[in-house]
Amino acid sequence: MTEHVGNRTRLADAKTARIHSPAAAAAHEQATLRFELAEAIRTRREELGWSQRQLAEHAGMTQPGIARFESGGTTPTLPLLERLAAALGLTLTVSLEPSERRSA
Repeated sequence: MTEHVGNRTRLADAKTARIHSPAAAAAHEQATLRFELAEAIRTRREELGWSQRQLAEHAGMTQPGIARFESGGTTPTLPLLERLAAALGLTLTVSLEPSERRSA
C-alpha cells in the first residue's frame, strides 16, 4: 500500500510502482536479451581464442563496436547479428514463440 505524507508519495513506494510498470518490464526484457546475445558472442570469440580486434576484422567492424556490443550497450540489428554469426562460424536462428503471459 502506498503511504502518503501530506500530498506526497513516499520515494520507496514510487520506485516500487515504477519497477512493476509494463514499460519497466519491457525495458528489462530488452536489456536481458541484449546481454544474452552479448554473452553468446563473447563466449564464442573466447572459444576461438580471438581478441575483440580479431573479431572486428573478421566481421568488418571496429574493436570499439565489438566492445559496445559485448557490454550489452547496443541493440543489434539482424544484419549485424548475421555478420557476427558468420564471422564466428555460427548460424543465426531467430524464432517467435508464444509468450507465457496472456492479455486478458
